[in-house]
Amino acid sequence: MPAQTAQDSGSRAETRPPAGTDGPARTVEAGAGADGPPAEAVGPLLRGVAVLRRLTEAGGTMSPSALERATGLARSTVDRITATLARMGHVRLDGRDVVLTPRVMELGNAYLAALRLPALLGAHADALADELDESVSLAVADLDGIRFIHQATRRRAMSVSFRIGDLLPAERTAPGALFATEWDPSDWRRWHARHAEDPSDALFPAVPPRSPSAAGDFAARVERARRDGWALDDQLVEPGLVAVSVPVRAPDTGRIACVASVVSHTSRHTAAGLRTALLPRLRTTVTAMEAELRTAPAPEPGPPPSELAAWTGASKLELGRDFVESLARGLTVLTAFGEGRPALPLAEVARATGLSRATARRALITHEHLGLVTARPDHTFALTPRVLDLGFPPLSRSTLPRLAEPHLRALADRLHEPTALAVLTGEGTEIQYTAGAGAGRVLTVHIAVGTRLPAAATSLGRVLLADTARPASPGLAAVREQGYALVDEELESGLRSIAVPVRDRTGRAVAALNVSTHAARRTLEDCVRDLLPELRATADRVQDDLRTASRFTPVPLL
Repeated sequence: MPAQTAQDSGSRAETRPPAGTDGPARTVEAGAGADGPPAEAVGPLLRGVAVLRRLTEAGGTMSPSALERATGLARSTVDRITATLARMGHVRLDGRDVVLTPRVMELGNAYLAALRLPALLGAHADALADELDESVSLAVADLDGIRFIHQATRRRAMSVSFRIGDLLPAERTAPGALFATEWDPSDWRRWHARHAEDPSDALFPAVPPRSPSAAGDFAARVERARRDGWALDDQLVEPGLVAVSVPVRAPDTGRIACVASVVSHTSRHTAAGLRTALLPRLRTTVTAMEAELRTAPAPEPGPPPSELAAWTGASKLELGRDFVESLARGLTVLTAFGEGRPALPLAEVARATGLSRATARRALITHEHLGLVTARPDHTFALTPRVLDLGFPPLSRSTLPRLAEPHLRALADRLHEPTALAVLTGEGTEIQYTAGAGAGRVLTVHIAVGTRLPAAATSLGRVLLADTARPASPGLAAVREQGYALVDEELESGLRSIAVPVRDRTGRAVAALNVSTHAARRTLEDCVRDLLPELRATADRVQDDLRTASRFTPVPLL
């Protein structure tokens, strides 16, 4: 049973941030006061979170000058923050742009692991989506909004485009009406204030501007949801989109832990049709979900982060003033939480991160002010859904080629040789190129993305066949044993290629990565001595990104 439910997964907040710390109106802790952050808040951490949020809202990429304008920070401050985030692996500096990287998803992964709901209920949602051939989502309450924590979508030309981490206003969703059945008077006051101050839903970039009638009957819809035990969304988000939702209740409190929804569009179902055709099956799945919550054993706490304080200290010594140590340490506090560690006292946070109690306490105070952490009556702290604001939505729809491309470019630049990524086709006899990076040479290899070649004749194919063939031929067995394939002028005269596998979280080779060269440039020995170590290091980086990005969201291979 997850420790966090909808009752405490979002901190109680108002919508007036300190000027200059977080741009436009954002959620801040009510206890902090409207005039600014508490005296013990960490200024660089406030500013660093502002940069991550602006990057997230912009889709993951912004120039430093655009960040300067969006945050109101000085350019020198933006540069120091982005340099620190780059050192942490949360962003990369790509030409003139700052780009979010998959490693920033570790922050959102910490929240989702602590929550446990995606891990326990995600398979039920996926199975229902397969059965109904409709999109199915799980959402939790986030103050007067709802936030998605799991999405099982259909691959159609016309499909639902919400992402894990997207925040929607409660009044424009079916889950919001269900969560509002548990609101107290202060929750309703917050909703009315936000609704009046933000008439176009500018604080919710995942939805189009509000239509005049979108929320006019919200209180009535809440009462219907209270009476019926389910709710409908009849084109509240945008024309054509419909959904039916049922609450999943926590077994220990009976309160709503999350809401499961079936989402479609009016060319397939009317809202009334959803109720008739799909609501009974959704209710059956919710019953199974609640049984899962009742019977799930308590999780074994996973390993907390280690030696983070030492790492930040070493980075400060190496980079000097360009590394903002208080920002790095503040963000590492969020990773102290996770599976089996949903709520931690201050001492445990300090122990998990290696920080002093005073440093950890100031970071927690800052995160509480920003709405990323909530303090509980038992003197523990827990992450809130707002952590998903820090980079998760734009990266939650990543594909393997998109994850691999910057690493392929960097490898091609270092080696001055072309690189490529490929997967086996469904038949298992061909490979399909899915990404690549060229080299600035007159004589080079250029194979377009989408090209198919015989797997057995390529280094990429042999690496993949060696992982899947049972029993393998002697040649493939040798490839599997040594962990790479080297092909010498078999596909084309003069072409040499060396490849290694890219493995997913289960250890299965799902793709392969290669470097190609001309026989006149490198001997076979050169390929193994000079290219293979660089190739393996790049494959490790791609694997790290794939395993981080795929922990709670599927990563398509194409």
